Amino acid sequence: MRIILFLAALIAMPTAHAVDNVLLIQLQAGGGFRVWHTEGESRLSDDEVMELEVTAKPGGGAVTPTSAGPARVFDSADGVTISLLDAKNDKTLLLDRDDCNHVRVWHAAGATNLSEDQIADIFISALPGGGKRISVGDFHAKAFVTKLGVIATLWSATARK
Repeated sequence: MRIILFLAALIAMPTAHAVDNVLLIQLQAGGGFRVWHTEGESRLSDDEVMELEVTAKPGGGAVTPTSAGPARVFDSADGVTISLLDAKNDKTLLLDRDDCNHVRVWHAAGATNLSEDQIADIFISALPGGGKRISVGDFHAKAFVTKLGVIATLWSATARK
């Protein structure tokens, strides 16, 4: 419960503290990482997301019109993803449900771009209750192990005066 409250507080913080407050980092089968962002250019309402979620199929559901253009929804071992066919950068959304069953949408493209080494450092620091705070480039980060991967909260590493 503490993790949920901490993440909710960080998400509610003004964006001046970090470009993306929270990242989801998933270890890929061949090595390397897939990074999901809390914010992205593709916007769908919660109602649209929930309507699309029920159309998910392993091979992909039918193409459905949305406010972000045509979309196709896939159900895989990694979870439910929405493929936005006309999106420029933020082409895939990953759906997640919190402990209260609220839909959380993760974006494939976002404003925070970290190196593979920085992402690995964050991933390695993660613990179920939250790892130690680490410095990564211009940010501080704290990482938590979750069912989908590692959720990392980021905030500006401003110099002390």
